[in-house]
Amino acid sequence: MSALHDALAARQGAVVDGGLIAHYGDPMREQRRLADGSAIALLGDRTVIEVAGEDRLTWLDSITSQALTRLAPGDSTELLILDPQGRVEHAAAVLEDGASTWLIADAADAEGLATWLQRMVFRSRAAVTLRPELALLGFFAGGDAEAAVSAAASAPHDATLVWSDPWHSVQAGGYQYSAVEQHPGAEYRWRVAIVEEDAVASALSEIDAAGLLATEALRIAAWRPRWSGEVDERLLPHEADWIRSAVHLNKGCYRGQETVAKVHNLGHPPRRLAALHLDGSDDVLPSTGDTVFAGENEVGQITSVARHYEDGPIALAMLSRRAPAGDLVVRTDGTDIAAAQQVIVPADAGATADVPRLTRLSRRPAGQDPRRV
Repeated sequence: MSALHDALAARQGAVVDGGLIAHYGDPMREQRRLADGSAIALLGDRTVIEVAGEDRLTWLDSITSQALTRLAPGDSTELLILDPQGRVEHAAAVLEDGASTWLIADAADAEGLATWLQRMVFRSRAAVTLRPELALLGFFAGGDAEAAVSAAASAPHDATLVWSDPWHSVQAGGYQYSAVEQHPGAEYRWRVAIVEEDAVASALSEIDAAGLLATEALRIAAWRPRWSGEVDERLLPHEADWIRSAVHLNKGCYRGQETVAKVHNLGHPPRRLAALHLDGSDDVLPSTGDTVFAGENEVGQITSVARHYEDGPIALAMLSRRAPAGDLVVRTDGTDIAAAQQVIVPADAGATADVPRLTRLSRRPAGQDPRRV
């Protein structure tokens, strides 16, 4: 382990699970401190990939869901790698520094993403390198943590490597399916700094720390999809409202674009992401993959779950498009947990284009009674 990990894991109350710092004994307090910008979190569940070379942006633009050719040093965005049927295979945060493009991926996805990118280079002047020696620190903007981490962040090409999560608003070329008046992601000012682990351990010794349980609870409350949570073998970006921040609908051709356009303009995604507020009276928290029911009918599965410092037990669930918009039940180990649903992606999402269609009425012979067509 690195000096930074060892220093943070040595703090009072730290609970390390599988090499990752889960919490420091009080996840609710840690959430509050993260949310107000007073704490940092070591993101050991994510990995850095560096893409260098003169063609890096045009090349990445040609094979991913995001428009990247005009990124300037310091710009942040995110991208998806789709299969030919438009299903999500990989996801990554994107940070440009003028000489390299830095990708941040979930650790379980990083090697597969890097391998796929390396295979796609062909004659492009681009080089893809996994950078596991670099650490990632998460924090929220506007507090003491931002100043401390930004000062300690790496700047190999003069631009400080701090990624700003675009989830707080609909990005250029994006589209939001959620119809709520106030999206919970609007206040999600999440930042991730790329740092050299051994160089920053002492610089951050005075900053409060939070574990990964806290970061996940705040993500889920913001309805923010993640590869390790919401992505399965058939996820379309529309189903998680991911077009909001990771898909540019007006860019050039890329793998999976035809499906993205067809579902957005002409159809409806077969599933839809929902937020669940769970009954906490029995102090039972469901697990990822637990089944969601509407009455006796199975309508979906839990994708992410947490205890939130204000909202209590919460979850994200992927539901059938035809699942009712009312209250649901989550079944875990034989126990039924009542769940109040907030619709993220409506059942009628998609079909946004005003495409003229011939109707049976418009084709009737002149003079025919339309009621008899």
